[in-house]
Amino acid sequence: MMKTIRSALVMLVIGTALSGCSTSKEEMLPPGDSTMLGLWQGEDGGGSARNAVAARDSLRRPLTESESQASVADDRSYSRTQESEIGLQFPRLPNPDLVMYVFPHLADGNTPVPGYSTVFPFYSQVQYAMPGERTEAY
Repeated sequence: MMKTIRSALVMLVIGTALSGCSTSKEEMLPPGDSTMLGLWQGEDGGGSARNAVAARDSLRRPLTESESQASVADDRSYSRTQESEIGLQFPRLPNPDLVMYVFPHLADGNTPVPGYSTVFPFYSQVQYAMPGERTEAY
């Protein structure tokens, strides 16, 4: 009984898969009398180029407030400011850090201390390169 149900199910799946390939290209997408140039120029019989522009304009929406602020911020990122000019002329030198991780442990016998990390910079001050000095690796 189970064998017949399984074989019927397999036959149904195979039949469904093969029926999907039974249509032809001409049946799905019938060829028309229009050429690509005619379609491009709006001679498709469904309207003119002006109708296409009007339909496209109806789909456009104005920018939201957050989008307009983001575009202003993008515009400012391309402009030259005193801060960006100083940063380009006097770039910061890399200041490597030593990161020390302390594993969780017990202090004074039974007091648990959670794990934590602490950072030790190698230099106490921020160092800047002189104008023209190379900052990238050799």
